[in-house]
Amino acid sequence: MKKLHYNSPVILTFFFLSLAALVLGEVSHGWTTRNLFSVYRSPVAPLFFVRLFGHVLGHSGYAHFSGNMVLFLVLGPPMEEKYGSQSLLAGILLTALVSGLLQCLLFPGCALLGASGIVFMLILLSSLAGMKAGTIPLTLILVSAIYLGQEIFSALFVEDNVAHFMHLIGGLCGAGFGLLALKPKMEKTTR
Repeated sequence: MKKLHYNSPVILTFFFLSLAALVLGEVSHGWTTRNLFSVYRSPVAPLFFVRLFGHVLGHSGYAHFSGNMVLFLVLGPPMEEKYGSQSLLAGILLTALVSGLLQCLLFPGCALLGASGIVFMLILLSSLAGMKAGTIPLTLILVSAIYLGQEIFSALFVEDNVAHFMHLIGGLCGAGFGLLALKPKMEKTTR
C-alpha cells in the first residue's frame, strides 16, 4: 500500500494555511479576512504586520481561492524542488512584503488579498527553467510578453476589481528571484 507523501512542504503548507484562512473568513463572517488576511493602509500596529504578509493567504471566496490554488499547486512543487524549500519560502515572503507595501503606498483606499501575486511569481519563475549562462530562455520572453501585455491592458482598460498591478509586481519578483537564485549556479558553470 502506498503512503501519502508531503512532497512539497512550503507549497502544501501555504495551501492549507490559505484553506484555513478561507474557512475562518466564512466562520467569522469576514472578520478574519478583513483584519488578518487583507492588506490596506492603516496605522502601524501589530495587526498591520500580520496583514502585510497574511494578505497572500486570504481570498474573497471559494472561486477566488480555487482559481489561485490550482495554478499554485501545479507550478509550486517543481519550483520548490528546483530552488529548495527555504529559497522558495523567501521568495514568497519577499513577494508578499513588496506587494503589501506597494499596495499601501500606491492604492491607499483599497484592500488587497489573495495569492495571485505569488502565482504570477511562480509563473515567471518557472519560465526561467533551463536557463544557462549566456542564454535567455525563449519561454521567458514569450511568457513575459503575453503575461505583461495582458496585465498592462487589463490594468489600463478593464474594471474588474482585480489587482493587475500586483500581478505585475508578483511576476517581476519571480523573475528577479529566479535570476538571483540562478546567478551563483551560472557563475559556477562559466568558470
